[in-house]
Amino acid sequence: MKISVELTLTPIQDNYEPAIINFIKKMRESGLTVKENPLSTQVYGDYDEVMGLLNKEIKNAFEAIDRGLMYVKIVKSDRSEYAADF
Repeated sequence: MKISVELTLTPIQDNYEPAIINFIKKMRESGLTVKENPLSTQVYGDYDEVMGLLNKEIKNAFEAIDRGLMYVKIVKSDRSEYAADF
């Protein structure tokens, strides 16, 4: 089953950039399709692969910060080819 996941990591602390940068780099290194914009990162692929990666890397990200939020949206389909038609 293919999924699309939108993620936003929000450390609630000073010096938050290293945690975000490291998290995004781990997503990029995964071999999955990853797209980024200024507000979120999207990861696309097989459910088990994506969720396995997220399970590991969200835990690592939370261990690297004092306080933070992770917003996650999951869609059951691969939306990586989506382009607005307006």
